[in-house]
Amino acid sequence: MSLPFSRRLLCTLALTVLWCLAPSRLAAELVWSPDTGWRVEGGALAGVVGVEGRTALDLMNRARDRENRGDLTGAIKLYNQVAKRYNNSIYAPEALYRAGQLHLRRQQLVKAFNSFQQVLSRYPNTNRFNEIIGEQYRIASSMLDGARNRSWGWLPSFTQRNRAIEFFEIILFNAPFSDYAPLALMNIARGHQRMGQQEEAIYALDRMINTYPQSLLAPDAYLKLAETHASLVQGPYYDQASTKEAITYFQDFMILFPSDPGIGDSEKGLQAMRTMLAESKIKMADFYFYKRDNYTAARVFYNEAITVEPNSSAAQLARERLAAVERKAAAIQPAPVGEPGDAAPAAPAKKKRFFFF
Repeated sequence: MSLPFSRRLLCTLALTVLWCLAPSRLAAELVWSPDTGWRVEGGALAGVVGVEGRTALDLMNRARDRENRGDLTGAIKLYNQVAKRYNNSIYAPEALYRAGQLHLRRQQLVKAFNSFQQVLSRYPNTNRFNEIIGEQYRIASSMLDGARNRSWGWLPSFTQRNRAIEFFEIILFNAPFSDYAPLALMNIARGHQRMGQQEEAIYALDRMINTYPQSLLAPDAYLKLAETHASLVQGPYYDQASTKEAITYFQDFMILFPSDPGIGDSEKGLQAMRTMLAESKIKMADFYFYKRDNYTAARVFYNEAITVEPNSSAAQLARERLAAVERKAAAIQPAPVGEPGDAAPAAPAKKKRFFFF
């Protein structure tokens, strides 16, 4: 006996509302066991799979069978077929995930990362989100540390640290509020430093301390930022912009994290940079003193050297040079007229002029 149309309509609407408002526990899940293979469990409509669903399920089981028999290439092809032909099914994200795992087993790191990325891009609500971000992070880290991607599962390529940095940027985009985000930025900086790209490393560290100031990695970022600026210092004869930046970040580190174990390294780094800046001031002062006989400018720079690092050997040298400036300046001053102590001669009186009209 069929239900009246109005009742059938109400039932359909009720099922639709239940499906849209159902909590996550009602969502269907794809599970696998050796006895039954892949099957859909849970969910209000878990049993409704249709012809296409049964075909996709058959491909999934065939892929898993090949996987278990060690035919990884064949399994990957079948999983990719599911993902391409049945991209709107419950099987597609799992198929891409399994393909990524098999690429990892074959050390095809780039393909593995890309398979995982397809899951996140196409199915951002996947319950494997955190797991996949973790897999991507491990892939990028291993490539940054020198792991080689293998083409066709056996031919190793060159190290690809540039690609690793790109992967970390993708992770940062995928999960900007996860625990992996500050780690990704620190690794981006580390990668640039390994390739001698100090300016890019500084930019990554600057992003780290500005975007995630409360992260547990913030102290390391400040210290590395100071040390990276210090590494750009070429000597007292060159521009000291990097020296000043290093001094700023060493000081910030010591103020913000006074109990950090790196405080000793920061103090040494700060002293070294202040000494470098003081030596640079002395070089400038020497130029004006010895080459230009400009005693005013020489005094300014020698005094600045003393102010920058008062207790350094550079400051002591600046004091000695400053005394030499004063002696030389005094030696070339004109002698006063008359004997010392004599009163200055009086100026002649002006004659008064009378005008007659």
